[in-house]
Amino acid sequence: MRCGFFILIVFFLVIGCSQKKSAKMKPLDPANMDLTVSPTEDFYHFANGNWLKNNPIPPEYSRWGSFEYLAEKNLKDLRTILEEAATDTTKPKGSNLRKIGDFYASGMDSAKIEAEGIQPIREELDRIEAVKSKKELQEAMAHLQSLGTNAGFYFFSAQDKKNSGMMIGWLYQGGLGLPDRDYYLNKDERSKHLREKYVAHVTNMFKLLGQSPEQAAQSAQTVMKVETRLAKASMTRLEQRNPVATYHKMPVKKLQKLAPDFDWTTYFQNVGVAHPGEINVAQPEFFKAIGKMMRQIRLKAWKTYLCWQFIHSAADYLNTAFINENFDFYGKTLQGKEELPPRWKRVLRETSRDLGEAVGQIYVERFFPPEAKQRALEMVMNLKAAFRERIKKVDWMSEKTRQKALHKLDAFNVKIGYPDKWKDYSGLEITRDSYVMNTLRAAKSR
Repeated sequence: MRCGFFILIVFFLVIGCSQKKSAKMKPLDPANMDLTVSPTEDFYHFANGNWLKNNPIPPEYSRWGSFEYLAEKNLKDLRTILEEAATDTTKPKGSNLRKIGDFYASGMDSAKIEAEGIQPIREELDRIEAVKSKKELQEAMAHLQSLGTNAGFYFFSAQDKKNSGMMIGWLYQGGLGLPDRDYYLNKDERSKHLREKYVAHVTNMFKLLGQSPEQAAQSAQTVMKVETRLAKASMTRLEQRNPVATYHKMPVKKLQKLAPDFDWTTYFQNVGVAHPGEINVAQPEFFKAIGKMMRQIRLKAWKTYLCWQFIHSAADYLNTAFINENFDFYGKTLQGKEELPPRWKRVLRETSRDLGEAVGQIYVERFFPPEAKQRALEMVMNLKAAFRERIKKVDWMSEKTRQKALHKLDAFNVKIGYPDKWKDYSGLEITRDSYVMNTLRAAKSR
């Protein structure tokens, strides 16, 4: 989950509890129970039956509960902020309020987005098409990853599992358009059907790019072949649950020997980390396979794959044809959603994701006074104090274990609602000219 959206989720949880409207909701309301159901036979429906009857899942959701209800309420408050910001062009350029207003306005200008089609991303598509060598291909992969495209694999920073005080670079398997390797490899009828639907979807996306039906179908088959090879080299979800199995810390020189057909030194330079130090290669066999694929797969096939991955990542910010085609497969087929959320919600969520702390700072000023944060902080500190007393009194802990538990409790980092220091967006260019380009620039700045 990206940082900006995470901040707002925290707001949903903490701020919602401080709102007067939410305070009226009972923590345990008997009216939500279905007393006609025996708790010994079906406790879930005994406890929640009437709530389920009275709260059908909205067509734009695949699930519905108290968290989604609270999120909806906060979306309405955020909409007020963003719409006011979008109509106020007097704020200084570069200010947070101007940035979120321009971002939101660019996404809400549906007429401009429809008229432009794929023109705003034509330069990126031409860049992929212009690739003439495997060296340039690897440079293109690094560039697309910087724009948030799932090109081949993931590179990100995370804690060192054996030294939690250190952040290190991680290389992780990726590059798939379907959610998981098993979607490509399982042989049951449902998986086969989903693969057919996926190939049809990729075909349609290439047609929207201007390819003929025959060419688009061939491109989709190429994508499927490349992604199936990546899937075969990937670890299963079960295998990834073993933390030892995904910990292989090594210097770049060792990585280069592991996958010699990929120029890792140049790759790290291209993603802005010229000297990454030791990195964790989570799935060495996957990256061995990436190296072999660099040598064995034709350049044209790689370019087709990169083109697909890029257009897939950009689809939601283009015109209606791309949005609907993307939702038809990923929303309806994979997630069971019936209806696309209204544009204002989609643009709001993207603004929140890319400018999360800018939006959050203004939200806090309006809806989350310091007293509310202090009340939440006091509650957490009281819980910590109670937990400390309980640890001191339990008789099943040895003294050594007890001291370890207390040390861990003391190391607990309390984060309530919003940070003490907000993120600086001064280096991020946001304009009203192009919604999709705003999202790409935001992705590159992360």
